[in-house]
Amino acid sequence: MSKPLYRRVLLKFSGEALAGESGFGIDPSKAIQLSNEIKSVHDLGVSIILIVGAGNIFRGIQAAAKGMDRVTGDYLGMLATIMNAISLQDALEHTGVETRTLSAIAVSQIAEPYIRRRALRHLEKGRIVIVAGGTGNPYFTTDTAAVLRATELDAEVVVKATKVDGVFDKDPVKHNDAVKYDTITFDEVLNKNLRVMDLTAITLCKENNLPLRVLNMNDSGSLVRMLQGEDIGTLVTE
Repeated sequence: MSKPLYRRVLLKFSGEALAGESGFGIDPSKAIQLSNEIKSVHDLGVSIILIVGAGNIFRGIQAAAKGMDRVTGDYLGMLATIMNAISLQDALEHTGVETRTLSAIAVSQIAEPYIRRRALRHLEKGRIVIVAGGTGNPYFTTDTAAVLRATELDAEVVVKATKVDGVFDKDPVKHNDAVKYDTITFDEVLNKNLRVMDLTAITLCKENNLPLRVLNMNDSGSLVRMLQGEDIGTLVTE
């Protein structure tokens, strides 16, 4: 078995990764499937930080567009990420992997508070750390939270698992002639306004020289193959 490319990674999944056929809610079988993929990465000896979005339960921006106060909507979205995190923690622990959920919003009955030094200690002990509650502040997406936590916790790469095979010049779901990039720079992403992550997240990656790998979460084994050196998805770098 080849040595992994990275010693510590942050894996960012959309909430839809936990949704069932309806595209809404939490499907325990999906959580188990995802946890098995994550465990295979952990078995390589890679230190793992996880962040899961909330799109399977609630989207603050969409709620705001329909009349809800934006701050209220964002806080509800943060609470939804905690629900997803606890569900994924349960599935991971059923696979035999020690996992801790740390939340930026205080929910002491079910998760530890996010404290950087505590998170680092869990990682040093070989535990998977799930970071929930976004940044704890409205107006920031889970993409931005992912890059922020990756920077704080010394991750060497952010891996964003999506429903497509990487970064394209236009939406491949809507356009059959969409062209995939194997590699692309942060400046190109910003200048071409590609919807890889929000602008704040991409700028944070650029400023901290933190590479981003975008790949298809539905491609079984892709995470392990990528970490073993296979050129999968798109690498966004400086």
